[in-house]
Amino acid sequence: MASKNNALKNLKLKLDFNLKKIKTFVNATLYGNGKTQNPHNKIVLLSTFIILTIGLYFFYVFHNDLEQFNVDRRSSTIGLTFVIISTLLFIYKVFLFIYTAYNFYKYKAIESVSDNELPTCTVIVPAYNEGKQVYDTLMSLAQSNYPIEKLQLLSIDDGSKDDTWDWMQKAKETLGDRVEIFQQPENKGKRHALYRGFNLGSGEIFITVDSDSIVTEDTLRNLVSPFSKDEKCGAVAGNIRVLNNKKEILPKMLDVSFVMSFEFVRSAESNLNSVLCTPGALAAYRRSAVFNCLPEWINQTFMGQPSDIGEDRAMTNMILKQGQHVLFQKNAVAYTNVPEKYPGLYKMFIRWARSNVRENLAMAKYVFTDFREGSKLGSRLLFISQFLRIVMSYPFVIFMLFFVLTHPLLFLGSTLMSILVASSFAVAFYAYRYELKESIWAYSYSILYTFALFWITPYAIATANKRGWLTRGLAEKN
Repeated sequence: MASKNNALKNLKLKLDFNLKKIKTFVNATLYGNGKTQNPHNKIVLLSTFIILTIGLYFFYVFHNDLEQFNVDRRSSTIGLTFVIISTLLFIYKVFLFIYTAYNFYKYKAIESVSDNELPTCTVIVPAYNEGKQVYDTLMSLAQSNYPIEKLQLLSIDDGSKDDTWDWMQKAKETLGDRVEIFQQPENKGKRHALYRGFNLGSGEIFITVDSDSIVTEDTLRNLVSPFSKDEKCGAVAGNIRVLNNKKEILPKMLDVSFVMSFEFVRSAESNLNSVLCTPGALAAYRRSAVFNCLPEWINQTFMGQPSDIGEDRAMTNMILKQGQHVLFQKNAVAYTNVPEKYPGLYKMFIRWARSNVRENLAMAKYVFTDFREGSKLGSRLLFISQFLRIVMSYPFVIFMLFFVLTHPLLFLGSTLMSILVASSFAVAFYAYRYELKESIWAYSYSILYTFALFWITPYAIATANKRGWLTRGLAEKN
């Protein structure tokens, strides 16, 4: 009898302990520990769970209708064609995910080499309407543990209309000869500011850093170490995290998205020597690779118009075309500011999507040629995945609208079920790498993207020839 009472007592203690852990987790997720300060955050998280629960309920109630819906689609030629294509695409996506996961598993960041092995570097920081943030960026770069005699810092004000130049001058006063500052006579765009930096720089390696980014002490040396280990390395992408993610909702969502995009996807791409985009926030390029394509890059056009966006993706594409390797360094971290409001977010995504359309067309011209030594399968699979996303964007939107009009509740249930399943991997990945309570934002981000940003790619395709950065206006910065 005593042993039975002890067993019951121990069970009760375990239950109390587990309930306490659950309560602590819920409180930390909804209320935060000083990081989640915006009162709307807990509303968004609660709404996310409520929406997903409703979706599960609708899917449970209408799943038989889904089977009938698929039967109806297969009864017509158009519907059957769509089902077959969708099934093949799904199989390809599953295969690509497994392939990506395998390459992620095989990926290993290159450790920092010794000071003697480090190459000379020129860090270029273009700035436009950045204000004090450019000063913080330059200070973080100057505090890097990179040999001073091997590091050249250049900052170029691209005709800012605010006090950016004043802060660059203040950085010059603080750092002295360690930084050189230049001012464009007028705003000509980030590409032209970088072009000036490339021509002024003396380093064996060029590093580009956005003026709203902060680097860690080891970032620069970790970023350039692959060039000393791999003579075919033409470019290296840094690992980008969100700087302003302590309070606002969208940055918290984007931080989870960035971890997936960089630490999972780009890790896999790096194992294939084929990272498709070196981010403007932090990237490194071999000097010879840059000058091999610099005239083409600065004079790049699309549909007769000068290209003033996507300079990072374009440079990466042109270096891949040379047969060079493009790698990713997980241990080279930069923290960058992202939009905190919906208009800034969709404008940023439109700019990225337009660049993606343009550069996939450019990549199509060489990716199936003998453009480099060794295996090219990985590069081609990555290209096909990107290209299919573009090609299928309009059919997907048309099907989605048809689904909404004919079976709205079934659409809602099946879509939210898909979000729950697909996003759970992102949640698990972020939780494993960082924090469980922050990983939940992956669900919120997927819901936002599915219902409020699905139009980005179709719109970008239709307006791919349009110019303009879309963000960086004074009103937005203020």
